[in-house]
Formats: sequence, C-alpha cells, structure tokens
Amino acid sequence: MEKKTQINVWYVLIAVWAIIMLQHWWSGKQAVETIPYSEFQSLLRNNQIAEIGIADRYIRGTLKSPQGSDRSQIYTLRVEPDLARDLEKYDITFTGIVESKFIGNLLSWVVPIGMFFFIWMFVIRRFAEKQGMGGFMSVGKSKAKVYMEKDTEVTFDDVAGVDEAKEELQEVVQFLTDSDTYGRLGARIPKGVLLVGPPGTGKTLLARAVAGQAKVPFFSISGSEFVEMFVGVGAARVRDLFEQARKSAPCIIFIDELDALGRARGLAPLSGGGSDEKEQTLNQLLSEMDGFDPSVGVVLLAATNRPEILDPALLRAGRFDRQVLVDRPDRRGREAILRVHMKKITLGAEVPPEQIAALTPGFTGADLANIVNEAAILATRRHGDSVTMDDFTKAIERIVAGLEKKSRLIIPHEREIVAYHELGHAFVALATPGSDTVHKVSI
Repeated sequence: MEKKTQINVWYVLIAVWAIIMLQHWWSGKQAVETIPYSEFQSLLRNNQIAEIGIADRYIRGTLKSPQGSDRSQIYTLRVEPDLARDLEKYDITFTGIVESKFIGNLLSWVVPIGMFFFIWMFVIRRFAEKQGMGGFMSVGKSKAKVYMEKDTEVTFDDVAGVDEAKEELQEVVQFLTDSDTYGRLGARIPKGVLLVGPPGTGKTLLARAVAGQAKVPFFSISGSEFVEMFVGVGAARVRDLFEQARKSAPCIIFIDELDALGRARGLAPLSGGGSDEKEQTLNQLLSEMDGFDPSVGVVLLAATNRPEILDPALLRAGRFDRQVLVDRPDRRGREAILRVHMKKITLGAEVPPEQIAALTPGFTGADLANIVNEAAILATRRHGDSVTMDDFTKAIERIVAGLEKKSRLIIPHEREIVAYHELGHAFVALATPGSDTVHKVSI
C-alpha cells in the first residue's frame, strides 16, 4: 500500500521563523551602534574616531576606544555630500565603501519566494490529501487497493446463488493457476471479463473470489477514481495501474463501476473540459488493453450495472471478450445465500432458510445480508440468546415496508375500513389461480 506523506504544521512554522530571523540577522549583522549625525560630528571634532568608511547613503566608523556599550563601531546616515573634503583637516583615516548589493538583493528575493514556496506546498498537499489524492507528487499514481495472496480470503465457497457466473469464471481461475493447459491447443484466455448485473448481486465479491481461488494479487479500483481535477491524471493512473499489474503478474485487475470511466464518447458534447479528460482516460485504457499480452498472466475484470451506456470500443472482441450476467438470485439461490450469511450469527432452533427465501422474492445478495444483520440487531435489542424466525420476519417487514408507525393515531372506524380493504386484497389473491401465497395481512 502507498504510504501517504504527512506534513507537520510545526515544521512549516519553524522554517518561516528561521527565514525571518535570517533576514533580521542580515539587516543588522554587524554589531554597530546607530547614532545621530550630530553625535557623529561631535565625536569627529573630539578626535575620538580612528577610521571612517563612507558609502553613498551611510557612514560607518571605528572608535579609538570603546565607549559605554563596549561597541567600537558606529553607524549613521550620511547627510553632507562633501564630507570627504571636511575630513582632511582631522587626523583620521577615511576611505570609501563599495556597497555589495548582491547578498541583500538575493535575500530580498529568496526570503519572500521561500516563504511563498513553503506555504504553497503546504496548501497543495493538504488539498491533495483532502481530495484523496495522496501526496502532490503522487497525483498520477494509481489509487488501486492491492490485496496480496494472503489478504484475499474470499473464495468461491463464500459466493452463493450465482452458480452460472461461477462456472464462467472458473476458466479464469484455471488459466491463472495452469496457463499451459490453454496454450496446448492454441487457445487464449479472454483479455477482459465484464460482470453485468443489478447493484448488490455480488459482482465485486465474485471478482475477489476469483483472486482468492487462484491465490494471486488483486488490484481493486473504482472507475471514478481515475478522473481528478488535473488534466492528464486519469491517463497517468491507468498507465501506472497496468505497470504495477505487469510487475505482480499473475494477478487480477478489477475496475468497479466501469460506467463512470467507460461511458460512450460523444454523448455529452457540451459538457466542457471534463468530458475531454474522461475521453483521454478512456483512450488510455483502450490502448493498455490492446497492448498487454494475456499470456503474462494479467486478467482484467470489470463490473457495471449500466452496460448500455458503455463505449462500443470497450465491448469489442479483444478487449472485454466475455460478458457474464450476475442476476438477482432465484428462490434456490436466495436460500444458498442465506445459509452462507447465517453461519456468522447464532440461530434459534427453528429458522428454516427456505421459508425466509420464499418471503424475499427479488432480493439481491446484499439485501439478504442486510436482512440477516437486521434480524441479529433485533434479537440483540430484545436481549435474546439467539436469532429467531420472528426476528427475521420483523427484519423483512422493516426493510420492505419501513419502520412501524406506532405513534400514528387511527380512529376505530377508519381502522375497520382499512381492514376490509386489505382483506379484499387477500381474498382476491387466494381466488386467483397461480398468484403468490398470502403470508400475512397487516394494516
């Protein structure tokens, strides 16, 4: 995993303080006593000055003997332009001073630029960290989460209800573990496998199960993580992702929510520069998919629930050769999924998974996992020792119909009217051949 660089604000403050002190030292680097010009004339008349240096704007002198402050140097601003002519009548050595403006000018430029540079780097790195971009210099690096062999603990045993999809992906596992078998007759593994299905059906879990079954590294990233505010970042991250994958081969690259990255080009011609950046990122992905050889052991998996908006270039042969449908599970699939999730909780004596599966038509794997968790929460709330069928029933009703409105007031006459209405629904369902069985009637 990439280690983020953190900047301590105290380091910035210490650096600014040091620069300010350096400038202050330079302005008064010589320990001299600044005196008025009148006092300078008095010292000159009293023959107390041994040597004088005359510059264009100031006068620096050396006293014959130190005075009260133990300072032998004096400094004053130059007032008389013809001072050198007046000094000839005194017993004193005087000379001109050639002012070196290089260091002063250098510091006058370096100090503000240095302070601006430190502040700029501090702000940019803090902004990059808040945007999830890591350090500023790593903005073009891939943000993929890398799961090594020991970290990917999910296998096909943890995936249920999608047997057809598991069979299709078994070939990918066999290729990663024994690639020579496919090369024997000249066959090649598909470069890319696209998992298509509604949200919550287990597409990401399937991809991790492939990596866990094959015991290879797993690079996981979302399609939206490629595009940032800086132009060219997405393309750079695509290149970096495939470069890392080649170094870790055999491995699996998994791009979740591919539609965020692979949307068909030209659908939003008036969307501005953001569309150009996305198209540039997509073009780089297409180029990388054409450039890498599947025989090196890199397999690209992707998932989407909106395949109709993907760019046709992504779906052509040689890129995502195979599409695997991961649909909502049927009753038997829901029962298998429930059995997997029920292993993690303490069940009561009579909790038949097949009955719960019958009560949850159209539910996805994520919905069923949520039901099991809600039932466990309800059992904990009532201080029970195990999760009972009543907890599962209440969890299903909570998810399907929402929270029970215990505080809602209803007059007896209105309650009776609603009861007749709901009873009519139940009788019609019972009298209609082929309709679903009525499990419960509620007001």
